Amino acid sequence: MSQKERATVAWHISSYSNNGGISCVEAGPLNDGTGRVAVRHSHHPNGAVIVYSREEWAAFTAGVRAGEFDFR
Repeated sequence: MSQKERATVAWHISSYSNNGGISCVEAGPLNDGTGRVAVRHSHHPNGAVIVYSREEWAAFTAGVRAGEFDFR
Protein backbone atom coordinates (compact mmCIF):
# COMPACT_ATOMS: atom_id res chain seq x y z
CA MET A 1 0.00 0.00 0.00
CA SER A 2 1.47 3.34 -0.99
CA GLN A 3 1.87 6.27 1.39
CA LYS A 4 -0.72 8.13 -0.66
CA GLU A 5 -3.25 5.31 -0.16
CA ARG A 6 -2.44 5.09 3.57
CA ALA A 7 -3.17 8.79 3.94
CA THR A 8 -6.75 8.26 2.71
CA VAL A 9 -7.60 5.58 5.29
CA ALA A 10 -9.60 6.75 8.33
CA TRP A 11 -7.65 4.69 10.89
CA HIS A 12 -9.35 3.63 14.15
CA ILE A 13 -7.67 1.84 17.08
CA SER A 14 -9.52 -1.32 18.05
CA SER A 15 -11.10 -1.31 21.51
CA TYR A 16 -10.10 -4.99 21.73
CA SER A 17 -6.43 -4.04 21.37
CA ASN A 18 -6.01 -1.90 24.44
CA ASN A 19 -3.63 -4.17 26.34
CA GLY A 20 -1.78 -1.41 28.17
CA GLY A 21 -0.84 0.06 24.82
CA ILE A 22 1.26 -2.98 23.91
CA SER A 23 -0.84 -4.50 21.14
CA CYS A 24 -2.59 -1.76 19.24
CA VAL A 25 -4.32 -2.69 16.03
CA GLU A 26 -5.74 -0.01 13.77
CA ALA A 27 -8.26 -0.62 11.01
CA GLY A 28 -9.98 1.61 8.52
CA PRO A 29 -11.90 1.52 5.26
CA LEU A 30 -10.06 2.07 1.99
CA ASN A 31 -11.33 5.11 0.17
CA ASP A 32 -11.77 3.26 -3.13
CA GLY A 33 -15.48 2.37 -3.03
CA THR A 34 -14.87 -1.39 -2.67
CA GLY A 35 -15.65 -1.73 1.04
CA ARG A 36 -12.20 -3.18 1.71
CA VAL A 37 -10.62 -2.63 5.13
CA ALA A 38 -6.93 -2.07 5.88
CA VAL A 39 -5.35 -3.24 9.15
CA ARG A 40 -1.98 -2.23 10.63
CA HIS A 41 -0.05 -2.12 13.90
CA SER A 42 -0.41 1.39 15.33
CA HIS A 43 3.14 1.41 16.69
CA HIS A 44 4.44 0.81 13.14
CA PRO A 45 2.18 2.97 10.93
CA ASN A 46 4.55 2.71 7.98
CA GLY A 47 4.93 -1.06 8.34
CA ALA A 48 2.94 -3.87 6.82
CA VAL A 49 -0.75 -3.40 6.04
CA ILE A 50 -3.18 -6.26 5.51
CA VAL A 51 -6.20 -5.54 3.32
CA TYR A 52 -9.40 -7.53 3.74
CA SER A 53 -12.40 -7.72 1.43
CA ARG A 54 -15.75 -6.55 2.77
CA GLU A 55 -16.83 -10.18 3.21
CA GLU A 56 -13.62 -11.22 4.99
CA TRP A 57 -13.84 -8.28 7.39
CA ALA A 58 -17.52 -8.95 8.14
CA ALA A 59 -16.75 -12.61 8.93
CA PHE A 60 -13.82 -11.66 11.17
CA THR A 61 -15.71 -9.02 13.15
CA ALA A 62 -18.70 -11.36 13.56
CA GLY A 63 -16.31 -13.98 14.96
CA VAL A 64 -14.83 -11.47 17.40
CA ARG A 65 -18.28 -10.47 18.63
CA ALA A 66 -19.24 -14.15 19.02
CA GLY A 67 -16.14 -14.86 21.10
CA GLU A 68 -14.66 -17.30 18.58
CA PHE A 69 -11.12 -16.04 19.22
CA ASP A 70 -9.33 -16.32 22.54
CA PHE A 71 -5.84 -14.88 22.33
CA ARG A 72 -5.10 -14.91 26.06
